[in-house]
Amino acid sequence: MAVNIEQLLGQEAEALLHHRSQTILKERLHLPGPDFIDRTFGQSNRSPQVLRSLAALYNGGRLAGTGYLSILPVDQGIEHTAGASFAPNPDYFDPENIIRLAVEGGCNAVATTFGNLALMSRKWAHKIPFVVKINHNELMTYPNKWDQIMFGSVEEAWNLGATAIGATVYFGAEESNRQIVEVAAAFERAHELGMATILWCYTRNSDFKKDGTDYHVAADLTGQANHLGVTMQADIIKQKLPENNGGFKAIGFGKTHPEMYSKHSSDNPIDLCRYQVANCYMGRIGLINSGGASGGNSDLAEAVRTAVINKRAGGQGLISGRKAFQRPMNEGIEILNAIQEVYLSEDVTIA
Repeated sequence: MAVNIEQLLGQEAEALLHHRSQTILKERLHLPGPDFIDRTFGQSNRSPQVLRSLAALYNGGRLAGTGYLSILPVDQGIEHTAGASFAPNPDYFDPENIIRLAVEGGCNAVATTFGNLALMSRKWAHKIPFVVKINHNELMTYPNKWDQIMFGSVEEAWNLGATAIGATVYFGAEESNRQIVEVAAAFERAHELGMATILWCYTRNSDFKKDGTDYHVAADLTGQANHLGVTMQADIIKQKLPENNGGFKAIGFGKTHPEMYSKHSSDNPIDLCRYQVANCYMGRIGLINSGGASGGNSDLAEAVRTAVINKRAGGQGLISGRKAFQRPMNEGIEILNAIQEVYLSEDVTIA
């Protein structure tokens, strides 16, 4: 499909498409490319079976062989309640439509729940890589709490044909220490079985909002969450796009250095995202940013904007769900394809 990236970026086109980062230079990064698995994981402790699973992820869909990823995630049926998530398009109560959207939308993989993938395992596991999300924050406990609990075993994910497992840690939450231990053990077991691992590195703490600013999306906090995630041996990091910085300073915790803010980042969204990439071992572990909530008519432009920022920062792709599945399938496919066009475009370069 033809996508006018500059037109969709509007007034931000100049700042986003022509920015040259002077914070952490691109020459210092391990950038995506067709040989990324060989360059990064070929010298690691990942087994041949894990390398094969990673290759399945990176060599699927429209972005096959580029080093970039476009993944459809649909765990909102648990994380946001099924009714709230699928009310805009109830066809997606049916898990087969989730997988069909990923396949027809040209995605590298589909990431969803044990229930969805288990029910569709024999029909689809050999046609698109499955990423089983093994833990969730369920919203039936009252009052609601922010915790991630296991919904199944790594072995069951392997049995249903998964190429990878995905998990979330709420870094900063009271329960995060337990989650780190649980997920690190699950990732170790997944690697033993030959599966790849993806970590949702989200921050959660009510005190991360201060004086009207939400620092859950601060570059310094999310960057540190990424760094903890790669230390847990995640093969791919999922993170929200940063929107501000200075969370450690504003909230008054952790440890900082003045050059974190003055030298290694700036107010430009590409530089904020590059700080996230740097915390992923300078890009040795790929950063995929989340697509965010659906905003209606602005979804296409927002999806392209996020993809441009991620790619120019040195990231490896998008994992975008609600913008695609909360609308008719043909429109969802168009948004997924538009995201992929950014990564296929030779005109969108590394800043």
